Amino acid sequence: MQKALKRINHYKGFIAKEWLFLGSFLSLLITSLFFQRLPVYSEKEFQVVFVLFVFFITVKGLERSNLMLRFSQLIEAGRFIEIKFVLATFLLSMFVTNDVALVMLVPLTLMVNVERKGVLVILEALAANAGSALTPFGNPQNLFIYWIYGVHPATFILSIAPFSVFFLILISLATWLLKGNSVAKSPDINSAEISSKAYSYLLLLAVLILVILHLLPVFMVTAVIVYALIFDRKSLKVDYALLLTFVCFFGLADNLKDFFSTEIGSTANIFLYTAGLSQLISNVPATLLLSKYTSQWEALLWGSNVGGFGTLVASLANLIAYKIYLSHESSKSKKMSFTLLFMVMGFAALLIGIGLYFLIKNYV
Repeated sequence: MQKALKRINHYKGFIAKEWLFLGSFLSLLITSLFFQRLPVYSEKEFQVVFVLFVFFITVKGLERSNLMLRFSQLIEAGRFIEIKFVLATFLLSMFVTNDVALVMLVPLTLMVNVERKGVLVILEALAANAGSALTPFGNPQNLFIYWIYGVHPATFILSIAPFSVFFLILISLATWLLKGNSVAKSPDINSAEISSKAYSYLLLLAVLILVILHLLPVFMVTAVIVYALIFDRKSLKVDYALLLTFVCFFGLADNLKDFFSTEIGSTANIFLYTAGLSQLISNVPATLLLSKYTSQWEALLWGSNVGGFGTLVASLANLIAYKIYLSHESSKSKKMSFTLLFMVMGFAALLIGIGLYFLIKNYV
């Protein structure tokens, strides 16, 4: 009986953790059977998955080297701890994705003696979504849009910069109002020793960024895989479910392409559809699905990043920050109030982001 319960709990945990992959796989299977066709994948789509795979390995290696942990621990020293946490989240998310930035900084936030930790965690989640939007490699949907549409790096950054800069200022002001009597350093956190592998991974990250910027050929990133295989195999333990989710959604979008053959014409519609669909299925799959029906990459870019605000599932980064906080909080009333506040602040940011998009597009 106990073994059966353990199995049930194990399957429940797997479904709860990998719901996005399971949903995308079932959708791909159902549409393939319904339309009696196998999806067709392009070379660029395989390249996106491959580059993401290598990027995940590089970031995992940097995590394991303690470089990012050491960076995050430096935030504790001195004054203005709250604003430093938020700014560090914004900065880290630009280079190592919003998910990783939150995994590194939210647990540390909960260990430091600051007031109103719940609000600070929410602000960090908002900062992670805003910061990751600024670079082609800040989050998976950015890399997809940048790679598939062949956007110039400067054009890409300048297009989304008003969104990131505006929310950086807004979130920083909100954090400044939040600041209270904070302790300079938590005695529970030990200084992390940086592994010598950190420098190798920094060099490999530089190579990877040059490949993403199309300054080096794609095959150069195989150096990351070779290095991990020889010196650091544990860094190969990345989120394979997310990579398979990309493959499934690429296939699903191809299956549906002929069924919904009409291109979404208006840029406003593309933006709103992407932001709206993100609230239901998360901004990464929303971007993959809607990309088949538009050539307007800028509206898709804004929609997916603005759409990261809002519901808990709008961005996987939201879920990460939310779950980490709940795992550290035992009070049911505080969990309820945190959930409500997360939703209120998320939807407020979503509405502000929508207003900002139409303001810029109408007057700039």
